Amino acid sequence: MTDDLDRLRTALKSHPAPDGAAKAEALRLAMENFDRHQESAKASRPIQDRPDRAGVLQGVREMISRLTTRPALAATASVVAIGVAIAVYPELRRSVPAPSPVTTATSEAEIGETRARQSSPEVGRDDRTALDNLATLTEPTAPAITAPPRPEPAPEADALADMPIAPAAPPLRKEAAAAQSGIVAEEAFRPSPSGDVAGYALPEAEPVLAPAPLTEAYPEADPNPVKVTAEEPVSTFSIDTDTASYAVVRSSLTNGYLPPAEAVRVEEMVNYFPYAYPAPGEGDAPFRASVSLFETPWNAETRLLRIGLQGELPATDDRPPLDLVFLIDTSGSMDDPKKLPLLKQSLALMLGELRPEDRIAIVTYAGSAGLVLEPTEAADRATILAALDRLDAGGSTAGAEGLQQAYQTAESMAENGRIGRILLATDGDFNVGIHDPEELKHLIARKRESGIYLSVLGFGRGNLDDATMQALAQNGNGTAAYIDTLAEAQKVLVDQLSGALFPIADDVKIQIEFNPAAVAEYRLIGYETRALAREDFNNDRVDAGEIGAGHQVTALYEITPVGSPARQTDPLRYAEQQLAGDAAELGFLKLRYKAPGAATSRLIETPIPIAPAEAESDARFAAAIAGMGQLLSDPKYLGQWGWDDAIALAAGARGDDPYGYRAEAVQLMRLAQSLSR
Repeated sequence: MTDDLDRLRTALKSHPAPDGAAKAEALRLAMENFDRHQESAKASRPIQDRPDRAGVLQGVREMISRLTTRPALAATASVVAIGVAIAVYPELRRSVPAPSPVTTATSEAEIGETRARQSSPEVGRDDRTALDNLATLTEPTAPAITAPPRPEPAPEADALADMPIAPAAPPLRKEAAAAQSGIVAEEAFRPSPSGDVAGYALPEAEPVLAPAPLTEAYPEADPNPVKVTAEEPVSTFSIDTDTASYAVVRSSLTNGYLPPAEAVRVEEMVNYFPYAYPAPGEGDAPFRASVSLFETPWNAETRLLRIGLQGELPATDDRPPLDLVFLIDTSGSMDDPKKLPLLKQSLALMLGELRPEDRIAIVTYAGSAGLVLEPTEAADRATILAALDRLDAGGSTAGAEGLQQAYQTAESMAENGRIGRILLATDGDFNVGIHDPEELKHLIARKRESGIYLSVLGFGRGNLDDATMQALAQNGNGTAAYIDTLAEAQKVLVDQLSGALFPIADDVKIQIEFNPAAVAEYRLIGYETRALAREDFNNDRVDAGEIGAGHQVTALYEITPVGSPARQTDPLRYAEQQLAGDAAELGFLKLRYKAPGAATSRLIETPIPIAPAEAESDARFAAAIAGMGQLLSDPKYLGQWGWDDAIALAAGARGDDPYGYRAEAVQLMRLAQSLSR
């Protein structure tokens, strides 16, 4: 060690005397650097009572010797750390983009400048000693970082803020942190918008759950097959005025996916749209049938037979008073903006269409059923709206119990000359009590005899039980609709309210006998879930669909004429020669219906002419929608006919479209075409 000092002393003595100007400049820079990092930029006051030997370097040495004592260093470091924390912490909480170490050091450039001055041959030993001490004070340091105190004065928070947190520690879950510190998890861990900050252990991000798989249920029925007229000349089915399937298809397409094939019921899609059918005359049956025959769009060798029924529309003042029970599903599955909130808005729309003498009651079910609103006259709108507004979703779905409560309420309201109807609003998720469609069918069938109608409004997707809703509506002498938007509620519950609530004909059945001499084959498009046995047509105990005031029904058959190359089956070798009827008849149409509340049906008969005619816009549009439904479900009978053809046909047949329903259908076809690619 002595040898090293001796060599250093000799080397220093051998250097020439330092230049005064260089020394002064070096000291000036050192003092500026020192003052800047000690937060004292003021110049030193001259002191007149210094000893004669006092100089600039002597003053610096004395100052440094005082500042470099252990207490002074601790105090200085504490002051600097507190100042930095106060200045930096609010900014860190707001917008620090990424963690960065907090230091009290000067910049690398300034430290390098100080080191360069130290090694300069123009700096003397005394100067170099002062610069050594100054560089020591300004070396980068990384003190332990502690969590800044929380703004709340809670002692638990202060204790947590004083605890050093290792930056590399794994993040804590909210629950664990709250258990350790006693602080509410959301308050104790409030991450900055940009992510983690040095010294904080942020909670793990909440997992983003994938959408739940669809648990929807639809009636299962195979598409109607081609029938050989010689073998099976009679076709029988119940009419259907439901429109739910079209709204479900629209909901699927507008949400970016194709609907399940079993959700597509072609007859409900066709019946969604209004057509210009002739109305019945005064004193005639409550509805009128019309028939037309025209070329099939997807097969020039076959024909489409269209049967249209138009129900009479009595004046509002002639309608009987209505007793309406809202049976509302308030179970947990209805907790969705497209379910209970939309349901309440929809029913509120309908209130404006009721007459003052109509009466409303509200029954809800969720785990258990209850009467929310006693029978109240529609004129007391405020009371009814207040009861609707109080409804909340929660619990399981005791559907059968709710139905029984609703029927009891409706029966208590029954009076002669009034119509009783239950309007069930649900997603169909009956998960408590009776939830099998067959069991529910028997329950509703027993209640049907009391003359109280049951209609169903479906809401929401994901767990839509369409099969149950169809079973309820069909067996409750009612209709089923699906409400996916408030505009659809306007259509169903305002524009078509009379048809939805006021029946004009019950148990309406259609039967056609085709002439084997004119028709080789036929196929009923849709109505798979409404098929009836041939003998059911004359059996008044067999239930069928109802027609409401102003309702329309459309049915389409694809007909293969005798001799057409489009025939798909070969004639039987040993079949007996069929007797031909009138050469001018394609077939014979028969309809049965009952007046509301009657036990005996009435019969309507009319022949079907054999000569085709030019299809008008209504017929062509109905054919386009039938083609759309088949493209979405089972296109095996369409040949090469595809989306481009359906779009062109519908677009050219929009006709009178005051509310834009047909224009919307064209857009849905375009969406389906894109989603099918």
